[in-house]
Amino acid sequence: MRIYTKTGDSGETDLFDGQRVAKSDARIELLGAIDEANAWLGVAASSLTLDDVLYTWLRDTLVAVQRRLFVAGGDVAAPRETTTWDVPRITLADTQWCEEVIDRCTAQLPELRAFILPGGTPCAASLHGARTVIRRAERIAVTMLGNPEDSALLIYLNRTSDLLFTLARMANLIDGIPDVEWTSEQRR
Repeated sequence: MRIYTKTGDSGETDLFDGQRVAKSDARIELLGAIDEANAWLGVAASSLTLDDVLYTWLRDTLVAVQRRLFVAGGDVAAPRETTTWDVPRITLADTQWCEEVIDRCTAQLPELRAFILPGGTPCAASLHGARTVIRRAERIAVTMLGNPEDSALLIYLNRTSDLLFTLARMANLIDGIPDVEWTSEQRR
């Protein structure tokens, strides 16, 4: 199979159901944001090089998020109204999984008393990058997916950004790096 098809040279691409759309279409923008966040998760996971129980847990968790984001991309690329085949979809169970991981991590993290600045370890910084891209995906989804059938995807994107924030804090905790709190006095 060749990696290049030349079918996108005119600025259009195919959705899963074969429908041709402009690469500037909101659905393609949403797919791109999901893909970009997934790439940031790959960067984060690749920075976890120690063979340690907590590193392994975090790496495995990031891969689980990546797999769900791949399903989310398929969900977006296969419009329910035109796709006749059985395509895996994001469900409320995916959101529940995010909430369970958030709750387990939050029980171990220091209480949040202020906003924190993105950063810390390379893993945490990458997770904050992924979080902001997921927030963009969510904004695109709000504009594009007004359909109640798509609310599971929208809820999942919202919860995924919360999860990535929590996992960034967890990555810092695992490496003993404190979160940097923002205060209004720190303007320099």
